[in-house]
Amino acid sequence: MKIFQCKMRYWLIPAFVAIAYFFTIVQSQVAPPTRLRYNMISHDSIQISWKAPRGKFGGYKLLVTPSSGGKTNQLNLQNTATKAIIQGLMPEQNYTVQLIAYNKDKESKPAQGQFRIKDLEKRKDPAKPRVKVVDRGNGSKPSSPEEVKFFCETPAIADIVILVDGSWSIGRFNFRLVRLFLENLITAFHVGSEKTRIGLAQYSGDPRIEWHLNAFSTKEEVIEAVRNLPYKGGNTLTGLALNYIFENSFKPEAGSRSAVSKIGILITDGKSQDDIIPPSRNLRESGVELFAIGVKNADLNELQEIASEPDSTHVYNVAEFDLMNTVVESLTRTVCSRVEEQDKAIKASAIATIGPPTELITSEVTARSFMVNWTHAPGKVEKYRVVYYPTRGGKPEEVVVDGSVSSTVLKNLMSLTEYQIAVFAIYAHTASEGLRGTETTYALPMASDLELYDVTENSLRVKWDAVPDATGYLILYAPLTEGLAGDEREMKIGETHTDIELTGLFPNTEYTVTVYAMFGEEASDPVTGQETTLPLSPPRNLRISNIGSTSARLSWDPASRKITGYRIVYTSADGTEINEVEVDPITTFPLKGLTPLTEYSIAIFSLYEEGQSLPLAGVFTTEEVPAQQYLEIDEVKTDGFRVTWHPLSAEEGPHKLMWIPVYGGKTQEVALIEEQDSYVIEGLEPGTEYEVSLLAVLDDGSESEVVTAVGTTLDSFWTEPPTTIEPTIPVTSVLQTGIRNLVVNDETTSSLRVTWDISDSNVEQFRVTYMTAQGDPMEEVVGTVMVPGSQNSVLLKSLLPDMEYKVTVTPLYTDREGVSVSAPGKTLPSFGPQNLRVSEEWYNRLRITWDPPAGLVKGYRIVYKPVSVPGPTLETFVGADINTILITNLLSGMDYNVKIFASWAEGFSDALTGLVKTLYLGVTDLQAQQIEMTSLCVGWQVQRHATAYRIVLESLQDTQTQESTVGGGTNRHCFYGLQPESEYKISIYTKVQELEGPSVSITERTQSLPTQPPTFPPTIPPAKEVCRAAKADLVFMVDGSWSIGDDNFNKIINFLYSTVGALDRIGADGTQVAMVQFTDDPRTEFKLNAYKTKETLLDAIRHISYKGGNTKTGKAIKHVRDTLFTAEAGTRRGIPKVIVVITDGRSQDDVIKISREMQSDGYSIFAIGVADADYSELVSIGSKPSGRHVFFVDDFDAFKKIEDELITFVCETASATCPMVRKDGIDLAGFKMMEMFGLVEKDFSSVEGVSMEPGTFNLYPCYHLHKDALVSQPTKYLHPEGLPSDYTISFLFRILPDTPQEPFALWEILNKNSDPLVGIILDNGGKTLTYFNYDHSGDFQTVTFEGPEIRKIFHGSFHKLHVVVSKTLAKVVVDCKQVGEKAINASANITADGIEVLGRMVRSRGPIGNSAPFQLQMFDIVCSTTWANRDKCCELPSLRDEESCPDLPHSCSCSAANEVALGPAGPPGGPGLRGPKGQQGEQGPKGPEGPRGETGPVGPQGPPGPQGPSGLSIQGMPGMPGEKGEKGDTGLPGSQGVPGGVGSPGRDGSPGQRGFPGKDGSSGPPGPPGPIGIPGAPGVPGITGSMGPQGALGPPGVPGAKGERGERGDLQSQAMVRAVARQVCEQLIQSHMARYTAILNQIPSHSSPTRTIQGPPGEPGRPGSPGTPGEQGPPGAPGFPGSAGVPGTPGERGLTGFKGEKGNPGIGTQGPRGPPGPSGPSGESRPGSPGPPGSPGPRGPPGHLGVPGPQGPSGQPGYCDPSSCSSYGIGAPHPDEPEFTPVHDEQEAMELWGSGI
Repeated sequence: MKIFQCKMRYWLIPAFVAIAYFFTIVQSQVAPPTRLRYNMISHDSIQISWKAPRGKFGGYKLLVTPSSGGKTNQLNLQNTATKAIIQGLMPEQNYTVQLIAYNKDKESKPAQGQFRIKDLEKRKDPAKPRVKVVDRGNGSKPSSPEEVKFFCETPAIADIVILVDGSWSIGRFNFRLVRLFLENLITAFHVGSEKTRIGLAQYSGDPRIEWHLNAFSTKEEVIEAVRNLPYKGGNTLTGLALNYIFENSFKPEAGSRSAVSKIGILITDGKSQDDIIPPSRNLRESGVELFAIGVKNADLNELQEIASEPDSTHVYNVAEFDLMNTVVESLTRTVCSRVEEQDKAIKASAIATIGPPTELITSEVTARSFMVNWTHAPGKVEKYRVVYYPTRGGKPEEVVVDGSVSSTVLKNLMSLTEYQIAVFAIYAHTASEGLRGTETTYALPMASDLELYDVTENSLRVKWDAVPDATGYLILYAPLTEGLAGDEREMKIGETHTDIELTGLFPNTEYTVTVYAMFGEEASDPVTGQETTLPLSPPRNLRISNIGSTSARLSWDPASRKITGYRIVYTSADGTEINEVEVDPITTFPLKGLTPLTEYSIAIFSLYEEGQSLPLAGVFTTEEVPAQQYLEIDEVKTDGFRVTWHPLSAEEGPHKLMWIPVYGGKTQEVALIEEQDSYVIEGLEPGTEYEVSLLAVLDDGSESEVVTAVGTTLDSFWTEPPTTIEPTIPVTSVLQTGIRNLVVNDETTSSLRVTWDISDSNVEQFRVTYMTAQGDPMEEVVGTVMVPGSQNSVLLKSLLPDMEYKVTVTPLYTDREGVSVSAPGKTLPSFGPQNLRVSEEWYNRLRITWDPPAGLVKGYRIVYKPVSVPGPTLETFVGADINTILITNLLSGMDYNVKIFASWAEGFSDALTGLVKTLYLGVTDLQAQQIEMTSLCVGWQVQRHATAYRIVLESLQDTQTQESTVGGGTNRHCFYGLQPESEYKISIYTKVQELEGPSVSITERTQSLPTQPPTFPPTIPPAKEVCRAAKADLVFMVDGSWSIGDDNFNKIINFLYSTVGALDRIGADGTQVAMVQFTDDPRTEFKLNAYKTKETLLDAIRHISYKGGNTKTGKAIKHVRDTLFTAEAGTRRGIPKVIVVITDGRSQDDVIKISREMQSDGYSIFAIGVADADYSELVSIGSKPSGRHVFFVDDFDAFKKIEDELITFVCETASATCPMVRKDGIDLAGFKMMEMFGLVEKDFSSVEGVSMEPGTFNLYPCYHLHKDALVSQPTKYLHPEGLPSDYTISFLFRILPDTPQEPFALWEILNKNSDPLVGIILDNGGKTLTYFNYDHSGDFQTVTFEGPEIRKIFHGSFHKLHVVVSKTLAKVVVDCKQVGEKAINASANITADGIEVLGRMVRSRGPIGNSAPFQLQMFDIVCSTTWANRDKCCELPSLRDEESCPDLPHSCSCSAANEVALGPAGPPGGPGLRGPKGQQGEQGPKGPEGPRGETGPVGPQGPPGPQGPSGLSIQGMPGMPGEKGEKGDTGLPGSQGVPGGVGSPGRDGSPGQRGFPGKDGSSGPPGPPGPIGIPGAPGVPGITGSMGPQGALGPPGVPGAKGERGERGDLQSQAMVRAVARQVCEQLIQSHMARYTAILNQIPSHSSPTRTIQGPPGEPGRPGSPGTPGEQGPPGAPGFPGSAGVPGTPGERGLTGFKGEKGNPGIGTQGPRGPPGPSGPSGESRPGSPGPPGSPGPRGPPGHLGVPGPQGPSGQPGYCDPSSCSSYGIGAPHPDEPEFTPVHDEQEAMELWGSGI
């Protein structure tokens, strides 16, 4: 029979052998044991006992062998054992027993015997029941059934249900004692179907019925069932088990009878891992009298909570299982008397009137509740039980009220649901039938008065009336447009918001908006509305100007600031011209190249990111081609005149105006601009005639005369002659009018046009004069204009606005003047802008718009000033084409006076005034709340656009302030730490992004101090024992999302208070605690170094305020890593880092990646999930194993169930003396020393004097500590609390050829004076190992080990060394084989003010010394003395067993096509979530009357709660899928690659100065060739062979400078490897032989890692047939760095390089590295950044370890290396390895050896 290597997991396998031993006191002299006795326990078990020999001896060997042949099974027992029980025997089989006493290597004669169970059975008295008698050495034996003196003779009968704890902590042997106790107990009663009935249930993690009350009809059947009761195993969930028998055992269908006493007896040995109070109370209230029997570790307080009163007769507690017999008689007497008393009470109560309540009435029905009323039941009713559940099915709920109450309100119901109601009257010993009825809840109230308003192109607002008692609202909105219907969105908001804005909508789209009122997770009926968003706004106010024959100008006003441009389309009326252009967001655009006299249609579209708007349309017609150009001269003065012509267009090209005196003189000219139509020529001579020409400038630069005119300036003495009429002399004359139809029109504010008809063609000129017409007889001529006789109109300009003029036109002939004609005209008044409008109001800006006045204004002046606060008047100017402006930088909620003036040529118009106001950016309804002596809160109505609030509290006494910033959705904030009876001013500043509004303030006074009673120091929770040694940096991460709620958040705070209260020391010398509350953004409540005492820390926890928001767990964990675990926040080196995450939901961001990073960095993470938390996500967050780090509770009230277990696990992890670490897939207490010294792949480059090289199997990395590297760390960072009293030091290391012969300390701890305190010394010359320390009395003690097994660790191979230190012994285990032990005294603890050093030479003195070079692959300190026995040395090729060892980091395969192997299976999923309590049905209509209502169909068994402390899974329903396993080990590599760095080189890295190794980076360019590579490791040694002679020099490895570790290449086949290697080697040797020799001569003498030295002597081989070579490597080292390259010019140390990008895997192995830099200033050469492989040099001097010499004795099978793909770990096991391994059961202290009987 095989013994499985596990703890109590396969004990039910048939023919299993379990051997338990007991302790007795024996003498101390060697002799054989005597009096060998056999006693049959059961049909397959016997007990063997003997008498201990006299004298001193070390222990026993018990050998059991089947006589028919088979394997002998051996059990090693301690010298105190005198008995053993053997199970799983075959009754028909004869067995031989040998018992041998031994002392060290001496053995006594065996005490021998034989037995057969069948023969033993015949000797037993068949009339006596079979009793298991076990004597544990204390002299007491349990009573057998016939020894029970008391027998219950009462005629009263009872239903007795026994509940037995079957958890792992009891153990199989003790469980047999429980069976014996039960047998004695049952024997004392009259048992039968019509007498007392016995039922039994067994529980651990999940309960089960072993047999019901009605299962057996005789006492013998019950006793036989007890004897065959199987042991269950599991955790201790007593509360779950009590509830289970409450629901299943005391039922009619289970055999329970009405009017019969009901007794429950609990037997347990430990504290329950769940709550026992409610289920035990339910049992007692249902009439079950409970007895509680505790053994060993049972909690007396818990037993008293479970049992009925009085405790003195119902609670029993014994120290050991074999003492249970002492309480049998007392228990049976008490049960017997209580049965008799209950029987009398039941019969008496049967006479009394009992019955159900009557007249069931429901009232006050709402959607969530209704009231139930009934008429009292007859008799003395103790309680009423109201059961209700939905008719359509659901979990029954119940309310229990006092018997004096006849009504209750059922709350938290589902709306619009019919409920079944049953009311039961509960009497002292029974319960009535149910009074039944139904009621249907109303529908939930829905939102009303839904209004959709403030509709824009991409948003609209929604508001509705608030719904009472709603917990929030759900808004669904979606477009109704075809093709967009799937774009439905939802928004959840709190109950305080009933007016929201929906943004991001499509323009011109009809939307349906639905609002649900939410009541928890339940939604009301919806209210729905529809609205269409506005279309995108087109441009406004199209203006078409400057219309010519081929051009026109378009102007318009923009409609929105979101416009990205415009699309202009203009087409001719006949459709022959269609033009389109897109322009930037401008407001004017010229159209050119038009056709004269053609009608054009204009369409201007606004372009937005969402699309284009509807068009702004217009029509215009181009003018005809202008008539022949003309020149007109007017406004003639003595020194100049004005020249006017038709306006010039761009199509006509540039023009000039030139003038010259007609009678000779200087020619002058001026260039004209586009649109210019006049020019005033000045500086002319009076009375001079000038020729004026308009010239066109052609493309070739020549000029062409367009038109010419002649004008004459006035004489300097010229005045208008008066008209004189001589009345006395009659004159006869002819009057010539010359004009008619004089008209003055086209009035503007500054011009009038004068037109007339010419009636006489002889007119040479017309003189136009104009003057003001104000009735003044002395009218003043304002101006005169001369017009040619062919012209019949003139424009009078520069006139005054709103002025009446008299215009006179006089025809002038050659010799006279004609008759003048006059007409009045009036200019328009200078009107200002009109219709002031305000839009786009915001908190600091608004837009004003006005209608422009008629006429040509120059621009507008805008003046504005705040009304109610002093401040400067501000003004701005805009152009004439602008009629709107956005005014910014205004004050929030402020009235402004605005004035707009139109600017005319003559001045400003009257002002257009108005009052405008910005939006108010501030909170409303600010009021104080919860005013206490030292705290107060304020609440307010939130501002709908607010993104944050800045809250300032100012003391009016001392002006001290507190300031906080909270989120925009917050409507409440509290301040703590205030002074009593002090007045404070609270101001709230509302912020919208970066904009901050004015403050809203109130003042409030804190309460005064009451009359203080006598003060006592606050009660601080005492520290738990398990936490007294805790010293950690502990961070609690608390989910503060909306789903928690205020009440549940307070429960979390209470839980944290209790948990933190269990700690002992708080502060830098103990545990530091930080707290983070996380939602969308994590908030640090306090940092690790914030509090130094438990009192202040607990007070801070009490005052944490609830945050609210979403659940971003991943972001919060990253915040903890980056913000809290920093030196500034108080993090200490060498102290365990522990995180406890509490959440109730799934994270809304990626939490898995950051959690894995944190775990891999050594953080211990505990994950606690509540209610809706995702268990698989919790498993991803928590560290491994999940059974210790992941917890789940059904609700926030269940924290108490996990509190003790969490505290225990956290404090165990937080122990600085022995923190919990993960090693080889299991949790251990100890230290990962490699990580602490920085000897891991990610950190080693920062450790001076260390390089990474291939270790065992060429797959594990090891670290070469070069000469005088002196790697050290301060002790306070490694062992701040010192070393434990018992521990195991584990090394995997290799002594190198250049390791000095002098003694050196493999590891030692020095004090501040550099004196050694503890350590391990290796003497390479003397081949000894020494352990030293100071004992408890302060004396220095050393123990030295030597011998063949010690000497082999100096032979140059990798070896695994365990040094086991206990209070009395120091043991040395080499390669998993103990080689010696010596007595020592108990150790004293160390000081933490020194350092810990690796490889320090013993001769070193002071802080600076020398250290020896060696290779170190593994270094751990485990806080246990059994670790060496459990280690399997899987890292050593000669000892590796593939079946029991984990997969290697990489594997290799010789097959041509390799498939990637699956990674190892992930850890098992945690226990499933505990399901809801099974549905509790009401009493059946026809069942016999019982004490309680009949239970309905049993619900599905919910999985139990979180895993118990034993670490074993709780049996339950299948849990949720386990978390995805950690990334598996790399799959099987490909075929063997080219060795020695011939693979594809990595990316070129720039060579730097010689520096320390950086992290893995890109390979540099090829460098000069390096020396021959370091030889491979020697073969695995044998045992007895003699040392072989010096081997011949092996072929040189493919050399290369040391490169950083690259990506492992795909391996190629062996044949390809050798072929390619041969070609490469030949080519390199031929081309670089001379150069390589020169390089070898340049190697500095201190570069010991690259010297060619004589290899160490091989170890003696074990005799046997020739075997394959051992660890001798093939040419070159694959995949790992080679030796250092050629040193460059000495220089300073370079900075560590950045990690390069990962290269593509090459065909070969390790890619080359760049050339080395110069050596550093220290003079010590440590591996820098070597170059790529160079050419091989000549063969080195003799001594280089190569291919083995003459064939020596066979070694162990080799392993898969890069040059040959041998199978490793497949051969036979190690000859010395036992065929079976001990299994240690800590619960029963068994040591199981052997594979079966």
